[in-house]
Amino acid sequence: MTNKTLRVSTPGRICLFGEHQDYLGLPIIASAISERIEISGTLRNDMEIIIDLPDISSEERFMIAKDLPYTKPADYFRSAVNVLQRKGYTFTFGFNCKVNGTIPINSGTSSSSALVVSWINFLTRMSDQKVELTAERIAELAYETEVVEFNETGGMMDQYSTAIGKTIFLDPEPNLIIERLNPKFGTFVLGDSFEEKNTQTILAKTKYRVYDVLKIIFEQNPNFTLQKAKIRDLQPILSLLNEADIELLRATLKNRNITLDALELLKNEIFDETKFGRLLNELHAILRDILQVSTQKIETMIAATLEAGAYGAKINGSGGGGCMFAYAPENPEKVADAIESVGGKSYIITIDEGTTTGEILPYVSEGSFL
Repeated sequence: MTNKTLRVSTPGRICLFGEHQDYLGLPIIASAISERIEISGTLRNDMEIIIDLPDISSEERFMIAKDLPYTKPADYFRSAVNVLQRKGYTFTFGFNCKVNGTIPINSGTSSSSALVVSWINFLTRMSDQKVELTAERIAELAYETEVVEFNETGGMMDQYSTAIGKTIFLDPEPNLIIERLNPKFGTFVLGDSFEEKNTQTILAKTKYRVYDVLKIIFEQNPNFTLQKAKIRDLQPILSLLNEADIELLRATLKNRNITLDALELLKNEIFDETKFGRLLNELHAILRDILQVSTQKIETMIAATLEAGAYGAKINGSGGGGCMFAYAPENPEKVADAIESVGGKSYIITIDEGTTTGEILPYVSEGSFL
């Protein structure tokens, strides 16, 4: 046993393109940001885990055991231990841990996924096996811990973008594809509206609206897919749908097309910042007008950033409150002040690396342990 401290740090994320898409099997583009969560901890001489959470004036404590019972809906500290033990990881000792972070909580910037990714990274390195995992494997385990274990409605974007870091393109179907992108981004400004959001309720409502439309279509055309459908080819099926359904279907395909246009843009050697801003604005219009996941406070903040010189701005994540962000490579301080002037909290951010560790324990390669 060692009394040295292991520190794990993981970023939050902004969804550049593809909100409400990955759970439909459609692609997204997301970037890790320079607001992060850190877990630091040492081994104990017993089987108890004690987690100090000073940012929310709370504490978690439990004994390591098989099939830990859950005490709340999103009991991620326990679910991670359960998931890892099912994979064959063992723990002879518990830990004293502390969690600190600068990611706005419950605001659409993946604070919960950053926490779970950090916790998975921490646990696997502090397990009896002391395994160093790839970022992709950490993301996979975090997705099981956060989404699968609790049958939640989200996709894979949050876990993979925070674990891998920088900017990624993720296409979940038919087979998961993750492409690392390296656009020459300038500065972003994140704005917290302080409006509370219920992510699972918003995701479920939007997801099942689309599912209902697809069910109607599949009954007449079982070969229809969102991945391959073209807007110009919708005419034969429009008679099956009401006006609101048609608008939602078109918006879903436009969202997909904007994401694919953005992928091409971000892969260009010469980065067109003006076009990038325009695509952000186009996507936000869909989220605001069709999916209706924006709020008046968010709209006020976005308008203020554009007036202050941002190239583009949009709501971030599932919506219904939380955060927006603006692309502001010039005068980000002015854009940040604009957010503050209308009652938001601003963060000048850059694109950051994924989950990292202050590694002090000996470890083996991932290939030697399942």
